[in-house]
Amino acid sequence: MQLKNKTKLLLLLSAMWASTNSFAQDKSQEAPLLLIGASFANGSMPYFDNLEAPLGGIAINGGRYLSLGNALIRERRLSGHLINEGQAGATTFDRLTCFPGPECVGPGWEGYEKQLTKALSRVKTAQGSYTAKYIVIIRGNDCNHPDAFGIPMAETSECSVEQMHQYTDTFVNVAKRALAAGVTPVFSSPPRYENIEWETLRQRFNWPWIVSKDNYEQFAEIRLNRLKQEVPEALFLDIWRGFTPMDDGLHPDRITMQRAAKRIAKAIKKHQRQQIDTE
Repeated sequence: MQLKNKTKLLLLLSAMWASTNSFAQDKSQEAPLLLIGASFANGSMPYFDNLEAPLGGIAINGGRYLSLGNALIRERRLSGHLINEGQAGATTFDRLTCFPGPECVGPGWEGYEKQLTKALSRVKTAQGSYTAKYIVIIRGNDCNHPDAFGIPMAETSECSVEQMHQYTDTFVNVAKRALAAGVTPVFSSPPRYENIEWETLRQRFNWPWIVSKDNYEQFAEIRLNRLKQEVPEALFLDIWRGFTPMDDGLHPDRITMQRAAKRIAKAIKKHQRQQIDTE
């Protein structure tokens, strides 16, 4: 009886090993995921030539921060293949840093067009196609605070509707470029205004103003409505439900980020199955 039980156990372990090995091999062949955005996507400031970087190249919370990029790598539903071109502090457009001011200085940040160009270049084949199938595009700092315009902070104010549409133009253009490369864009609604401690953030940097609830929500509505109308092929999610910030009042805590990564992974897997079913 003991011999029979041992045999069964060995057979079970062998099957589990074979299944795990096959799963690992399948993962190794999965397409990479692309990611662009600001500090929610990547917690580190970018370095440029001569080791120049905005704000001295700091990382969010001294590096004790799980960015979405790192959470996606850890998400078990995905392969861990990730190209993350996000830059902490970024906006949709190239800009200098103007904090603490009064003048704006370089090197600043790269906008989403350049981030996308870099991301696509990482996955381009010799035949001119791209190995990636999805790109997650996370909203940046546009309109949120006075150091998000690339001009002296004393000259800034809350975004006009025209500016909101200009920034949304970039989201649309980037999404269409991705689709032309065979890559499906993934967007999300932003966190609810009430879930971010805006005054904590304003006081931390001694900024003269911070985005109002009306301005924040109007920009979110313009962006989402235009993207759904002009890029209907994209995936639209709400990955920040139940958003809780870290002590800095802005950046998602670890649990929030892990949930966001899971929601992205589930949506991508569901979309992949739907694509197979329609073929």
